[in-house]
Parts: sequence; structure tokens; C-alpha cells
Amino acid sequence: MFKKLSISILAFACISVYSQKRVRELGISPGVLQPGKQNSITDVAGVLVGHKTLIKGDGVRTGVTAILPHNGNVFQQKVPAAIFVGNGFGKLAGSTQVMELGNLETPIVFTNTLNVSTGISALVNYTLQQKGNEKVQSVNAVVGETNDGWLNDIRGRHIQEQDVLDAIKQAGSSVMEGNVGAGTGTVCFGYKGGIGTSSRKLPQSLGGYTVGVLVQTNYGGVLQVDGVPVGKELKKFAFSNQLLNNVDGSCMIIIATDAPLDSRNLERLAARTMIGLGRTGGIASHGSGEYAIAFSTDLGTRVQHQPENPVANVPNLHNDYTSQLFMAAIEATEEAVLNSLTMATTMKGYQEHQIEALSLDKLQELLRKYNRIR
Repeated sequence: MFKKLSISILAFACISVYSQKRVRELGISPGVLQPGKQNSITDVAGVLVGHKTLIKGDGVRTGVTAILPHNGNVFQQKVPAAIFVGNGFGKLAGSTQVMELGNLETPIVFTNTLNVSTGISALVNYTLQQKGNEKVQSVNAVVGETNDGWLNDIRGRHIQEQDVLDAIKQAGSSVMEGNVGAGTGTVCFGYKGGIGTSSRKLPQSLGGYTVGVLVQTNYGGVLQVDGVPVGKELKKFAFSNQLLNNVDGSCMIIIATDAPLDSRNLERLAARTMIGLGRTGGIASHGSGEYAIAFSTDLGTRVQHQPENPVANVPNLHNDYTSQLFMAAIEATEEAVLNSLTMATTMKGYQEHQIEALSLDKLQELLRKYNRIR
């Protein structure tokens, strides 16, 4: 199912026009494992993603991204989940219950720092209104954020509950990247960041499982693309000048897999995404919150809200068969970050601040210089 992106008001002057390309269209293939059919988190069957993008006037550059583990009632059919915190300077609502119980009972919502409470309220209302939840009295809404205050009038708190509900309603299997949803106003490595996604499909000899990743990038460091020191070459990297001294901002990461993992191994899977961030040149600075949320969509691992039996007979992948999943998560995270950059466009926003997109022409020149592409 393909859904159209909803944009409140598209101010043409705020976004430059150039040919956006995913990194594989530039001729590079990060890692060694093969991507899924769409090279997206939605290659994991059942996972849906929706965006609501708000671009208004000169100062509103923000939005919402919703990730649904499946298209049913997530509260009644919870999924095993885990959270790994690389650096905890951020706001991830609902994290402690996920860490305590090992499951997820709502869609996941990403937005900006000062609209986390709006996301919570919307998710609670969404859950309470679903058929079958008439007697529910507690909802653990999971909402994450990054700070888009450079390009967006963040103090205006422009996200409304309906925007969150719209993102959920519009969720589908086609994932738009770059300046969309929660990535509308973000900045990454001093360039325009945004939403990015990627996946890895393991061969049958390694289990045949799929691992998909989605990121909201808003952090700094020294950009590397497939091992090429792009930030260093372009002389645009953390602490290289006064304008690039602020490397804070955060990165939110979602990892989905159809492998039958319990919360313990999902946490181990989530932890590996930090290696993926490191491969892009991220430094997990003091004020940058790095959070990874992992869940399994395997039907046998679903957690019934009202169990029929006191003891659950749940499939669980043996520890010895997790390494290939870890590798897939690392590679998919790296590529998702790169896609968030190459699919973004230059944006002008709040107080006339402007963030340039990474030049794809310059990037390709460097990739040729380092023999990554011909």
C-alpha cells in the first residue's frame, strides 16, 4: 500500500530543488549483506511507516513519523521489544516499561523535543479508541524526539494531536526519506538530515530473516561514507569552526526483524546500531541522545494482553544464531543514516537559518577519488 505524504503548507522557497538519490543509486553498497526488496524497514512484513510534515510560513519546519509493528491492535497483540541507550541526553517516553516488561503495546512516534507530550496524548487517545480496548486503563505510549530548533520554531509547539493521528492513519509500506515527518527540520553532520531507512535480507543459509532500520538523524561528528572521510575532505566536521561546534541533537533508531527474538536478544540487537552510527562518523556527543528501539514481528512471539494460558510457549532464536542479525543491524543502520542525508534537500527556516544538503556531485567525486565507484 502506498500513501501520499501529507504536507500542511508547502512553502516552495524553503526547499531547494535537486536530484535526490539513495546511496545505492550513487554506486556504492555499504556492507556485504544484501538489502531487502525495498531496502526499507517495511521489508519486515507487517511493519508500516507514516509521516505528517509541517511546513508553514518562515518558521515551522517540523513533523511526526509513526512506526507500526503491525496493522492490528498493538495493545491487544503486543510485540517483544527492547531499548538500548547509547547516550541518554534525550526524551524517550515509555522506555522504562518496555525495558521492564520487554514488550511494546503502541505504535512508536517520533517528533521534536517539545512535542513529546503531544505524541503521548495522541497515542493514548488512539489506543483507547481502538475496538477491543474499551476497558483499558493504562497505556504505555512510546514517543521519541530530536531537537529541530535550528530550523523550526520549536517553542511554538506546532504539532497537534491530529498531526500524530494523521501520521498513524497514513502509515503504509512505502517510506519517504529526507525532509519528511520528524526529519523535516533536522541537521546531521552540519548538513540537512532527516528520515532514512534500509534493510538486510539474510540468505537462507543464515536463517533467511530480515532486519530493517529507520532513523531520524540530528547529530554530529566527522562524516564518513562507505569508509571515505567525506567530512574531513570537505572540511566540514565537528569543531572545525565555530559554526560546527554544536554537534548535539540526537539520533532515534528503530530496528525491526522477523526473527523470533526475546527482549534480551532484541536489546543486544539494538546495541549494535551504535556501531553503525560510528561507521558514519557519529561521536555521541554530550548533548546528543542516541536511542535504539528494537522489536520482533514474528507471530509466535506476540504477547497477548489477555493470555489464554499462564505459561507461554514462545519460539526463541538461539544465541549462537544472532551474530548475523547483529551484522545486518549494523549495516542497515549505516545505510539508513546515509540515505537520510542523500535524500534530504537544502532547507531555509526559522530566523532565516539555512542548512545545505550534502552535495551529491562532491560526494561522488570523493567516492571516485577513493576508488569506491568508477
